[in-house]
Amino acid sequence: MKKLSPLVYWFIVILLINIIGVAGFMLIEKLSFLNALYMTVITITTIGYMEVKPLSDAGRVFNIIFIITSFATFTYALARLTRYIASGEMAFYFKNRKLMQILQQMNNHVIVCGFGRNGQQAANTLKAHKVPFVAIDYREHNIDEYLQNNPDLVYVKADATNDDVLVKAGIKKAKGLICALPTDADNVFIVLSARSLNPSIQIISRASQASSVQKLKKAGANNVIMPDKIGGTHMATLVTKPDVVEFIDYISGEEGESINIETVAYEKLPPEIRDTSLKVIMAWKKTGVNCIGIKDKEGKFIINPPSETHISEGMKVIVLGNRSQINEMKHNVGEE
Repeated sequence: MKKLSPLVYWFIVILLINIIGVAGFMLIEKLSFLNALYMTVITITTIGYMEVKPLSDAGRVFNIIFIITSFATFTYALARLTRYIASGEMAFYFKNRKLMQILQQMNNHVIVCGFGRNGQQAANTLKAHKVPFVAIDYREHNIDEYLQNNPDLVYVKADATNDDVLVKAGIKKAKGLICALPTDADNVFIVLSARSLNPSIQIISRASQASSVQKLKKAGANNVIMPDKIGGTHMATLVTKPDVVEFIDYISGEEGESINIETVAYEKLPPEIRDTSLKVIMAWKKTGVNCIGIKDKEGKFIINPPSETHISEGMKVIVLGNRSQINEMKHNVGEE
């Protein structure tokens, strides 16, 4: 059973006290509902107005017991209810409830475990490309820091190594998981749990040590990224090929919001253009996107493939275009 909100709990206590008083006065003194309610209110609040009619001996006994038992309970319940509202706990409860409702409705989203520098950078890129995501981190300052500029963040302040937390974040309905915790052992644990909870999810994990890469892949990660290694390579490449790297950063990062690279799987292609040449596929309902590569059945990439290339089951076409071109292309193949 769901745990009752303190607001509801103390309201029920106050309501029960009133019900007992009204029922007692109606049964013992044969009062009408309104008169019984009036007697109950002036009794538990100790206002001391005149009785609606003189009480019988049984009525006095009931009133004595009712005053003794209800006054302290009513006062305590009212004090706790007031404190709950004034302290901000009620606002927190409704905010947390709203987050839970959003989490339950989310589907085909990405979960970011670990919301430090790497996790926040991943979140910024996902947000730039309008991909829904959920952030998980037990370090509250990481979440609070990001919330200052991104109040619409959907998050769970908890330990991502807990299976229940992953389920709460919608792991079974998610399309992707990014493990960005600083400890490789934690990332391995999360990858194992995520793969068992959702066998088809795409998992990208961070690794600090080279020795952890194979462990993470064996645990179920589709890709393993070493930020330090990539950072060093990136800086060196900027020296040797600065324009090329800057262009790649532009089309793949936050600044390249108007430029996108997307993949179209064979299964997404309309039946009439499946098992045809790349030339036929790119000419179908032209949107202005350009094919920059394909991924074959074995997972190998062919860059700038010839137009005669035959696209068959298991292959993917990689296209490049601006935001409107990509959106139109995705609409044509039924992805939006």
